[in-house]
Order: sequence, then C-alpha cells, then structure tokens
Amino acid sequence: MLDIIARRFRDQAPDMPYWSLRVVSERDEELSVRCDIALPARLSRATGVMVNVIDAGGQGYAATSDLSAAGLRAAGERAADWARATRANSVMRFEAPAAEPQGVFESRVRIPWSSVPLADKQDLLARASATLRGVGPVREKIVEWIAALWHSEVDSLFISSAGARVEQRISTLVPMASVAANRATETVSRTFGGHAKARQGGFEVVAEVGFEAALESIPEQAAELLAAPNCPSGTLDLVLAPDQMILQLHESIGHPLELDRILGDERNYAGTSFVTAEMFGSYRYGSKLLNVTFDPTREGELASFGWDDEGTPAERQYLIRDGVLLRGLGGATSQLRSGLAGVATSRASSWNRPPIDRMSNLNLEAGDSPFDELIGRVERGVYMETNCSWSIDDSRNKFQFGCEFARRIEDGRLREVVKKPGYRGISATFWRSLAGVGDASTSEVLGTPYCGKGEPNQIVRVGHASPACRFENVEVFGGE
Repeated sequence: MLDIIARRFRDQAPDMPYWSLRVVSERDEELSVRCDIALPARLSRATGVMVNVIDAGGQGYAATSDLSAAGLRAAGERAADWARATRANSVMRFEAPAAEPQGVFESRVRIPWSSVPLADKQDLLARASATLRGVGPVREKIVEWIAALWHSEVDSLFISSAGARVEQRISTLVPMASVAANRATETVSRTFGGHAKARQGGFEVVAEVGFEAALESIPEQAAELLAAPNCPSGTLDLVLAPDQMILQLHESIGHPLELDRILGDERNYAGTSFVTAEMFGSYRYGSKLLNVTFDPTREGELASFGWDDEGTPAERQYLIRDGVLLRGLGGATSQLRSGLAGVATSRASSWNRPPIDRMSNLNLEAGDSPFDELIGRVERGVYMETNCSWSIDDSRNKFQFGCEFARRIEDGRLREVVKKPGYRGISATFWRSLAGVGDASTSEVLGTPYCGKGEPNQIVRVGHASPACRFENVEVFGGE
C-alpha cells in the first residue's frame, strides 16, 4: 500500500528543486484485564503522508490523510506554497540533503503479534490478573489491580526527488501491570516497572522482560509498603535501580541536550535548557564514571531504527564520555543552524507531524561494579526503584523525583523496606556525585512510550538502557 501511495504522489509531485514524501501507517492494539474483568480491546489505525519541499532556501510541509491523487496533489501544492513564502523569512537557509539514503530496516520479531490467537492473549492477562489479586493476608489489602499489553506496528516509506528510498517496519510491545493496596486512609501503588518494560519485537517480549515471573511479588511489595515506615530524610548516599535511572537519564540529560531546545525553539512549551552551545567539548557534566551514548542501532531497544525521519542514517555516538559533554541531540536541521555536532535524531510521532529533535535510544553505559559492591560501599543511604512522580524546572536543571519502592541501606547492607521515597537535586551537579556504576549484570534495556514535546504536541517512544548507579551526598526525603 505504501508503494502505491508513493507512486501516486510521484505522478503529480510539485515541480520544485527538492521534495520528500514520508508515508506512515500505524496500527495499535491494547488489551487489558482490570480486577479480573476483561475490558474492551482498544484498536486504532492511522495512515497518511507528510510532504516536505525545499526551494531557494525556503521550506514548506503539508500533511494529509486523503491518499487519493487529488489529495496528494493538494498536499504537494500547499508544501510548495509554504516553501516559496518562507524564502525570505526563515531563521536559516534550508538546503536539500547532500546524501540520499537507500535501505530497509525491520524490528526483529520472533513471534509475530498477529500469530498469537486473541484468546491466548486474554488468557495470559486473566492469569496475570488473578496473580496480581494476591493471596492470603495480602489479598485483603489489594483494592485494584490491572494487567495489560500494548502492541504497536508502524510501517513507513521515505522517498525524495533526489532518489532516496527508505522502508522501515517497527514493532513494539509494552507489557504493564499494577496494583493498589489500601489500609484505612492510606493507599500505595506498585507496578511492573511503570511502563518501562517496553521493547521492540513481537509476543516474545512478554517472556524476555519476565512479565509473568514478576507478577507474584507486585502485590506482596504493595502490602509490604503499607506497613513500612517512611523513607528517612537527610543528605544520604543513593542507589538507583535501572527503572529509576532511566527517568533520571531522560529528564536531566536527554531533554537538556536537545539542540532545538538549546536554540530556543521549545521555550514556549517544553522549556529551555541550562546547557549552552559553548559547553560542548569541555563542560564536565558528571564524574569520570559517566558515559552516555545515543544508539538507535541497538537491536530490540524501543526506539531503534535504520534512518531518522529526515533520512539520516542511524549511528551510535557518545554524547558524554568520561563525564565530558561532547555532542547534542540534534538532527540535520539543528546541526546546520547551530554549527554543532549532532546525531540522527529528527523524528516525528505520526504522519501529520514534522520531524523535530527527539531522544531515541539514550543509554548510560555499564561500569564494573556488581550490585553487592554498589550497596556495600554505602554506610548510610537508600536504594530506590521505579519512578512514580517527577518534577523538573523549565531549564531541566532543578528536579525532584519520587519512587514506588525503597530499602534503607546501613553499613553496606540492604535493610527494611521504606515507603514514599524521594530525592532532589540539580542536574548541573547531581551527575558529578556519581560514585559507582553497575556492571552489565545490573543493566536493563527499558524505555518509555510517552515522551512529549513540540507544538503541536508529539508523543514518541524513547529507549533507555542503564545499570544501577550509586550517588553520594544526595538530598533524600520521605513522606512525612
């Protein structure tokens, strides 16, 4: 179908020096069982195109879901009109890409989602729901529980007047589970990593992330939290599990390094950044243990791809190496505007949005410390798992995050469970307190399907991989 649409557009493409067409077809299915009751399946499908035209330094784009010859012609004409209108009014002179990509990218899928009968998927969720209800005394405390699977498949085709042709098929699956436990006036929640256990692939992702194996502990930990004391407050050492590290990485490294944000494009909505152009190449972002890569080539991670939505080929790059800031998250357009090195990170959320600078797979590289060593080096501190709240200022600098689950650490050993754990800091100094980075055995491949940015808003999937990490002298607080 995408080929038919592309050929149809070529037949009446605008007579301009450069044009590109991005055809996107997305299918989503979400299944869920809440309190042992199967909810109606949510099914959606969206198909449309985005036309981009560059002419004499001006750029224009237009999108349509009218895929008839007349609809495609009208979109091309609108994009060409905007390109002509912006020639003398743009913040920069737009240029056609020097290289035109060719190729195919496809997520590795071992068990296609469509090959598993709906009844089998519903049976899995029914079993999950029964387990999340808990047993014995725990069962009396659980007041709500839900299990869900969200599958998405996106087919896209990118072509241009200069001969580009890139086909991509990306399949993702997000297994989710959560419970709420109550005692008197207090309610606590525990989840299966929030929505972070998300990967590319097919139905095999359910087993790869250990979905069923983890379910029994979720209601037990929720009940345990009800009886637990509040997290201690003070300046303490902090050990963060991977499912909290990815939120820390996302908010206080990923967003501040977006070049369009640094250039001021997002100030009216998502904010600016404490990072400035002059910092690249010399600024000490963190301790020498901090190594962060942009890697859309990693198989199975949530935001892997072969080319971004402007046709730039995917390539693994260090953003921060040995604590020093090297490059930002900016695609070809932002690189041209800023004169700074960037990456293949121009992405659009759907057919009716233009590509903008986005995180893709942003990973904190593993170190050499086993988990026991991370804990063993803490005299007095807290270990935290799974983000449940976040707040960060509009320059992505001062932050305060809360977690679902924690344990107190004393004399190098994990002690009792504590509830309502939180910590705060300043991005510009927090990463310099990084004192221990877990080895590969502590690392997890995770992600989020809900990263929002842009006007109009765009929600995209972002992959993150991180080990557990230890930070020194962090302001920790509880729920008093």
